[in-house]
Amino acid sequence: MTRPLRIELAGKTDVGKKRNHNEDNFSIIEESGLYIVADGMGGHASGEVASQMAVDAMREFFLSTAQDPERTWPYKMDRSKGYEENRLITGIKLANLRIYETAQRDAGKRGMGTTIVTMFAVEDGVYIAHVGDSRGYRIRDGKIEQLTEDHSLLNDYIKMKRLTPEEIANFPHKNVIVRALGMKDTVKVDTRFETPRANDTYLLCSDGLSGPVTDAEMLEMVTSSPDLETAAGRLIAAANSNGGPDNITVILARWVG
Repeated sequence: MTRPLRIELAGKTDVGKKRNHNEDNFSIIEESGLYIVADGMGGHASGEVASQMAVDAMREFFLSTAQDPERTWPYKMDRSKGYEENRLITGIKLANLRIYETAQRDAGKRGMGTTIVTMFAVEDGVYIAHVGDSRGYRIRDGKIEQLTEDHSLLNDYIKMKRLTPEEIANFPHKNVIVRALGMKDTVKVDTRFETPRANDTYLLCSDGLSGPVTDAEMLEMVTSSPDLETAAGRLIAAANSNGGPDNITVILARWVG
């Protein structure tokens, strides 16, 4: 009988070099197997409010549904998906609605929002869910693969027509997000299912990391570090050494025998 794989975890956030406050939030909720990175948007610190609301709403929903599986959900289940995937999607939709309604009530928070990328560990694997351009990656057998697709104007342009590397580098609207929590009263959540293997590492991050640091650099730092805490620190240091233009947040999860 094979032993179940266990998960090693590390998470860090940093304000970066150009911002005066951190609008990112992250949470590792081990009792729920839930890991969240949220990158807030909006002036006057309201992005920080939105990202904290997203984390809090998801934590509250997961804890309450774990304690009372029969609790009525605020959204209908998608019958094409299983219970746990629906649970993850519903948590994100609930967070979206809370942020949107708060922004509508409070003029000072009008227009606030947040991206989100989450990983939910279940018995037979993990669900990755995201909205916006915060990313999820998998590192396996010396290779890194992006598991999420940015909900950004740049990515829409890349899909519509082939841009040269130079055009991508000089694209004037790189920071325009076409889908995020808080933009509307409803939101579409993208999900995928993964079956981790021993020694797989999953990386969740805000664009403060994936912007300044290449995938190849992330791969090298994670695979060459003695542990995940060291790797997370090196990733943040690399983003800062490359200008630190935004807040930087990373969660690393490694499946070990």
